[in-house]
Amino acid sequence: MEKQPLEVQTRTTNDWFGRFAAVTSSWLGSKWGFSGAALLVVAWAASGPLFHYSDGWQLIINTGTNVITFIMVFLIQNTQNRDARAINLKLDELIRAIDQAGNNMIDIEDLSDLELDELQTRYEKVRAACLAREARDKHSGELK
Repeated sequence: MEKQPLEVQTRTTNDWFGRFAAVTSSWLGSKWGFSGAALLVVAWAASGPLFHYSDGWQLIINTGTNVITFIMVFLIQNTQNRDARAINLKLDELIRAIDQAGNNMIDIEDLSDLELDELQTRYEKVRAACLAREARDKHSGELK
């Protein structure tokens, strides 16, 4: 039996779709998945003269790629959602662990767009103040 990727091994959920998405995205994102897809396209292209490049021959690749793309969107989105959630939790833990960090930044991904805009404006002002202070310090250093 082939050894499963670490991402799949450490997954402890009973969510069948989560396990399926992890296994599938892990395999399809590998060099073997890419090689298999490339081999299918080469085989399809090589069969063109045999089928006289007919409409049916073209329909096979068009339909196949559309169906696969449609399904892959959901698998990729599941993987991205899981990764984003894990990254946000890690960042929340870092914020919580640092005494000087503002704990109000924990779970900011749940804020409204208006609240995020207000935070962005606040941090743009902090950045502008830092740049002004650096310029002032640099200028005062040149005068000495």
